[in-house]
Order: sequence, then structure tokens, then C-alpha cells
Amino acid sequence: MKSILIKNGTLLTMDARDTIVRGDLLLREGRIASLGVSGETADIVIDATGCAVLPGFVQTHIHLCQTLFRGAADDLSLLDWLKKRVWPMEAAHTAASIRASARLGVAELIKGGTTCALTMETVNHTEEVFRVVEESGFRATVGKCMMDQGDEVPAGLREDTEASIKESLALLERWHGQAGGRIRFCFAPRFALSCTSTLLARVAQLARDRGITVHTHASENKDECALVENETGLRNVAYFDSLGLSGRHVVLAHCVHLDAAEFETLARTQTNVAHCPSSNQKLGSGIADVNQLLARGISVSLGADGAACNNRLDMFTEMRSMALLQKALHGPEVIPAKQALRMATIAGARALGLDNEIGALETGKRADVIVVNLDSLHAGPISGDPVSALVYSAQPADVMSVVVDGRLLMNDRELLTLEEEKVRDEAAREAVELKKRAGINVC
Repeated sequence: MKSILIKNGTLLTMDARDTIVRGDLLLREGRIASLGVSGETADIVIDATGCAVLPGFVQTHIHLCQTLFRGAADDLSLLDWLKKRVWPMEAAHTAASIRASARLGVAELIKGGTTCALTMETVNHTEEVFRVVEESGFRATVGKCMMDQGDEVPAGLREDTEASIKESLALLERWHGQAGGRIRFCFAPRFALSCTSTLLARVAQLARDRGITVHTHASENKDECALVENETGLRNVAYFDSLGLSGRHVVLAHCVHLDAAEFETLARTQTNVAHCPSSNQKLGSGIADVNQLLARGISVSLGADGAACNNRLDMFTEMRSMALLQKALHGPEVIPAKQALRMATIAGARALGLDNEIGALETGKRADVIVVNLDSLHAGPISGDPVSALVYSAQPADVMSVVVDGRLLMNDRELLTLEEEKVRDEAAREAVELKKRAGINVC
């Protein structure tokens, strides 16, 4: 593994004191060897003059299997979006289309500075996503979607309970901890309406016994919340908690519609929330009260969700949208830029149980690092606050270099582990065929 020296940058460490260091960052043997030390040498040297150097973004709610659906499921509310577009397209996936979708998604994530993601796939062909993560050098925790009930679920997605658990366990045994820990498995029951209580309770027990992350959706949409309460007699968060699906190892995506008791349950159990502001806006689901979640000590991190309900997989958009929405609700003093950036980095790492390894620039941690140009018309002048520039001004095209586990995945905007033209061509071809199989015509 080649050593990498990133010179002359502004190092935003995201450590406990939010230390900013002007100088060099040395990466050696996949880890951070030194910060701010001059005179070091390395196999690869990157000039970061005019750039911020920071830990890569960690997104805690993504669907790589949905990248091919971009633009094919617009202007629908959540349940119609699922039943009319997303579920039929997921059911039409083949191994080849899943592979193309994951490659397109991972390529976009890398080019936008995301180095780690928690991703929920569909019911079938999840093995292909693990392979794409392996070959691309990306860091991800990947889960096979679990669905053993639900109205209007296509036959291709409706599972037998035991078969769903058996396949998930097989993926866990094959992939969890591979590539030196860069690849991990999670249990991914879709949401309360598509899973029996038997499945959810089994997942809760297996996850606790084996120390595995659980990734699911909760309280995204008012209609969904009403249906869950009608079927179970409990609100989403209370229902999951009653089955054992709460705690530090559980990540609940969305949590837009919560009552006082649910806020208390999340705080008491230290369950993680993955906030997806753009997706929640586009589906008309609402605005999560992130300010209240944080005030109660609840862990909140960020995710773009899938390209089918956001259309972009861009952490810069999510940071900015989250902060501005909360200011509109609660006043301009809430969620300063520094806090937004922490939610996009170290908070995401903590939600995945990886904060001792990634999420901050500290000696000995894994070398997941991005270099972002701040010397641009829309982000400058570089004499300003670099944190403000990153959260409110920067764009994915400003990301110049990306390192994961000490391996350079992109340099000077060129992808090094994926062939960008091939990724685009493959995705375009597979998307056309997939929509034909699903019977969906999108102009």
C-alpha cells in the first residue's frame, strides 16, 4: 500500500475539540500517521493548497439498488411511490441491473466525498452490491431488504419469513468483516408494514446476539404512521422498542413524525436517527425536528436516501438543507455549520459503531479522507471560515481527492477504481431494460 502525503491543506479534524490544523497529513499503511508535521515524504503527494482536508462523509441511509430509478418515481407520496414505482422496479431487478445500479451509486458517492455508507438493498441479488463495494474500495455496511408481508407487494419481493432470515445470515457469514473490516453486514427489515412481528423479533434477537447493526425505516409519513398504529396498537418507535428493535446498534431512518413518548424512547434507548431532509421534502413527508432530537441527546446523522426519492446522493445538499430547515423552524441560532459538519462525519461513524476507526482525522484512525477545493467562485474567498464554506457553499464538484482505507479512489476528479464512462453506459443500458420489465414508461 502506497503512502500518501496531503500537503499545505486546512485540516478539519472533527476531533472532540474541532481542532483545525494548517499543514500536512501523512497516510501510511491505511491509517493516519501524522497531522501538521512538515518534512515528511511519501509515495504519492497531493497539493491541498486552498483546500479543506477532512474525514470523508458518512451517510447513514442509502439505497444503492435504487440508483437506476432516478427520475422514474417523481411527484408521489411515500406509499404510492412504493406501490406504483419502487416495488415494481425492485422486483424487476436482475443481478446485472443491481450491479449497474450499485456501481453508479458508489461512483456518485465517491465523487461527492462520501467514503462510507449504510445501505439497504432490495430483497434479491444483494450479493452483487457487496461485490461492487469490494471492487470499488468504498466502505459500506450493506443489508438485504427483508419483507415477509404487506399490501400490494409484488410476488418477486414477498418472502417467506424463514427464507429471509436464512439468506440474511448467509450474507452475514460471507461478507461481514471482509476487506479488513471495510465491508460489513447489517440486518435490514424494510419497515413495520412490510415485516411480520415474528421476523422483527427474530432480527432483534439475532442482531443483539451477534453484535450486528439493524437498519430500518420509521415514522416517515403520516399515512404510514396511522397504518402501523392501526395494525399494532402502537406508534412506530414504541412498536419497534416492544420487539427489541432499539438501542445503540439500531439506525432508524427518517423519524419525521414522533410524539413525546417516542422522543423519550429514542433518548432512553440511545437509538440512532438517520435524517434525510431532501427525501422527506421531495416525498412531502414533512420535516423532522432535528433540533429537538439533538437537544434530548439523540444521535442524529445524515443520509441522502435513494436516487428514486432524492435524485442526488450528495452530502453537501443534505448538510445545507438540514441546517436551513431547522433554522426556519427554530431560528437562525440553531444547528451552526460546525454541528452540521459533525453530523455528516463523526456522528455518522458513531451511529455505525465505527467512531474509533473513522469520522475524524486523528493519528491511528483509518485513512478515510477527502480534499475539497474552497478556492472557487461559489465557495471563496478562502480567507473565510472553511466550515461555513463546506456546509453552505461547497458542491460535489469541489471534491478533488478521495482516500478510503489509505487507498486513493479519486484524484484530481478522476475515479481510479471505477471506469466512469463504463459505469454510465452500463447504467443507461440496464435502466432501460429494467423499466421495460417493470412496465414503467418514463419520458
